[in-house]
Amino acid sequence: MDLKKLDEEARLAAMKEVKNMVQRPGQLEKVEQYRRRVARKKISVEQLLKTAMMNQLDSVKTGVEQLKVSLDDIKEVDSQIKGVDELLKHVPQVYASLEAVRTENTRHSQYATAIENLKHIFTVQASVTKTLQWIEEDKLLHAHQCLSDLENSRDDLLFELHKLPSQNLHDKSTLKRYFEKVDVISEQLQKKIRITLQRTLNTVRKEPTVIVTVLRIIEREEKADQFALQQHKQTGYLPPGRPKQWRKKAFEALSESVVQRIEGSRLENKSEKLWLVRDLELMRQLILEDLRVVKSLCVPCFPPHYDIMNEYVKMYHNALSRYLESLTNAGLEATELVSLLSWVMNTYPGPELMTHPDLNIDLSLLGPLVKKEMLDEMEEKYLQIMEKNYEEWMTKTLETEKQDWQTGTLPDSDDVYYHTSAPVIIFQMIAQNLQVTNTIHADLTFKALVLSIKQVTKYGHNYRACIAEFKERYFKDRSQVPFFTQHFITIVNNCQQMFELAQDMKQLYWPKSRTEHYSFFEQLLSTFQELRNDTAKCLLDEAFLDLEVHFNELFTSKWLSSSVSVDTICVTLEDYFTDYSHLRVINFEFVINEAQRIVARKYLRALLSKRLSRNLPECQEIKKKIIDEVSKIKNKFDKLAPNIAKTDSPLDVILKLAPMILCDLEMLILDLHTLLSNYPSITEDHLVRLFYFRNDFKSNEVREKVQDAMRSKTHKATHDKQDAIFKEIIFSDKLWS
Repeated sequence: MDLKKLDEEARLAAMKEVKNMVQRPGQLEKVEQYRRRVARKKISVEQLLKTAMMNQLDSVKTGVEQLKVSLDDIKEVDSQIKGVDELLKHVPQVYASLEAVRTENTRHSQYATAIENLKHIFTVQASVTKTLQWIEEDKLLHAHQCLSDLENSRDDLLFELHKLPSQNLHDKSTLKRYFEKVDVISEQLQKKIRITLQRTLNTVRKEPTVIVTVLRIIEREEKADQFALQQHKQTGYLPPGRPKQWRKKAFEALSESVVQRIEGSRLENKSEKLWLVRDLELMRQLILEDLRVVKSLCVPCFPPHYDIMNEYVKMYHNALSRYLESLTNAGLEATELVSLLSWVMNTYPGPELMTHPDLNIDLSLLGPLVKKEMLDEMEEKYLQIMEKNYEEWMTKTLETEKQDWQTGTLPDSDDVYYHTSAPVIIFQMIAQNLQVTNTIHADLTFKALVLSIKQVTKYGHNYRACIAEFKERYFKDRSQVPFFTQHFITIVNNCQQMFELAQDMKQLYWPKSRTEHYSFFEQLLSTFQELRNDTAKCLLDEAFLDLEVHFNELFTSKWLSSSVSVDTICVTLEDYFTDYSHLRVINFEFVINEAQRIVARKYLRALLSKRLSRNLPECQEIKKKIIDEVSKIKNKFDKLAPNIAKTDSPLDVILKLAPMILCDLEMLILDLHTLLSNYPSITEDHLVRLFYFRNDFKSNEVREKVQDAMRSKTHKATHDKQDAIFKEIIFSDKLWS
């Protein structure tokens, strides 16, 4: 420590502090006050240092005194140890001189033990015979008392031999051989107790004292085991046959009896249809009754520390678990799997068994009755069987449908609508499966629902393939397929019914909280919605195939002088729609709207096909004829479907285009703007073709005005049925020049 450096640092600090104190003139007056304050602080610090030094000195003084006392104690201990060493030098001589005393003491102890057990030594054979007789007569307490006396005598004598420094093996063997029948008695008594415990549930009803007697004997043996083990720790001697562990063996006997009762309740005849249901019901009744007996009669008989109620519950639980596992491994059918799953998940933990008011067992103390992996495997197997059944049944259903198409007879009807029973039967089968799984748990029902949806969707795809094949064969040779129209009407109705039944199934079974796999349901709906639409269009394909020649006659020279084409179209449609009346209302509405769209498209296509080019007076006649024919067609559709709304009819677009034929060339641009604002999908090609009727118009002028109107057209999206029809009319030939 550098004192000079410390003194210098203290001086500098003091100067700095003084400098801070007298920075202003007014502070000079307080110099004396500052000086006194510093002096007081210095005195206080010196006093603290003095006190600290005194305390340190007192502690050092105390420590020195304690060290002095410790040194004196060490000297005292050293002196006493030396004295003990001197005394121990004489111990070997004393030990040798007492050899005769030790020998005599051992002999005396052996004689005393022999005299004490003399009565049993001379009467071993008689005691054995008498004890065995008592066992046969079920006088178990007397038998056990005699057994205990014989074992005590044998063990005392063996212990005396064990204490000898030089143990004579021959003497031990002789003594054990002399008492060997004692082990026979012990085994017989243990067997008797085991048999009695295996019949506990029956015995406790009639003679509970027998069970109490057996338990008293077991508890005595448990105490003897504990004493023997304690003696073994102290002396190294363990009596023969100890520990007997009769309490452990007692629980093993009880467990075996439980297993036997579970196994004994099995039904041998498994050929019967509901054998597993009856088997599980018998099991439930047996377990419920047994546990009632345990709770009401066994609990008072058994010592509290046996916790016999919970032990019996565990034994039944474990035995039942092994039994159910063996059932599962043996292989079960679909209905049997459902019965087993429902019993495991609902009946067993429910109020019918474990939580019955008479039992009210806490299942949280038990493990799962069936491992989760096995439950999952059973559920998966059940779903696989369900899937296989769906595939087989729906394949047969589809084959039946195909056969109906070939029979040459009209399909079934409910007075009005054609239909088959397939949709209802399919969804009834699904409903039955879902009701069954609902008895198990909601997750399995959801899995079964998703599986059912997938299978019905698959059925829809297969149905589509068969319909396509049926349609192709019909259009190859229409004379070879009778009642095609009627069967296709049935198909359309069936597809719509499948769609509606699927929605009903969703309302009944789809959990509102579940969003996963919802795409499968949407796919199902779209499958049958699209199939309904496509098959409905196929119906119209047949009708318009017959009408194609008449649409080709429109806007020809022959058409100008005759109304036969449109009249034929109306009559033919009326004839087909007589059959279409067997469509369900929603399907009929779809077909009537689709028919109007097709008629409008074909008529409009013929209008724009550049078949006629006339002067203005003749165009006036063409315009009038177009309006008359379109009105006639509309009236025909109104007559065919009087109850269906006629708004936004695609035929109206023709009525709006017809006056354009007569427009003035100078005013054409304004008319085109109006037309394009109403029908943004109309193209330049469509407009140019429309004015082909006017042979007094120059093509260049018409094209320029159309192009000007198209350039100023505002693009907007529309879903208007009238406007959409222009998207379907595309011509492959070039614009006229």
